Amino acid sequence: MRVRFCTKGNLILIIIEDVEESIEWKTVQKKKQHKAKAKLRITKAAVKIQAWWRGTLVRRTLLHAALRAWIIQSWWRMTLSRVLEKKRQAALIAYATRERAVIKLQSLARMWRVHWRYCQVLNAIYVIQGHWQCHNCQTCALLRGHCVVTATHLQFHIEIINS
Repeated sequence: MRVRFCTKGNLILIIIEDVEESIEWKTVQKKKQHKAKAKLRITKAAVKIQAWWRGTLVRRTLLHAALRAWIIQSWWRMTLSRVLEKKRQAALIAYATRERAVIKLQSLARMWRVHWRYCQVLNAIYVIQGHWQCHNCQTCALLRGHCVVTATHLQFHIEIINS
């Protein structure tokens, strides 16, 4: 046991303390502090584990969201490319149809022009034959001719051969 005197101004304090009890009290306090520190360490470790797990969950969620967005974007790009391909196909078909129509019209116009020239030649031949038949009775000549038709010209050669 220990006795202490403390003076504070006019007040005198007498403190009687049991040394064994105070040592025991200090050891209990140290144990409490040690338990508090251990509990704090465990709490910090638990907080770190929880933070790691929450971060993992967030990263996983973000990864799933990014994958879903990527899938949607891929699908959309594929859909747009299909639409574009259909437009290209329709434009190609329209172009081919117009080209065929133009070629057909050009062909018909050329055919009509050649036919018109041919009809002119036939009419000329009929006129010549008509005159020649009248003339043939008077002379014994032979009429020989040939015709060459090109895209731009019509060539007609007539030869009168006397026999």
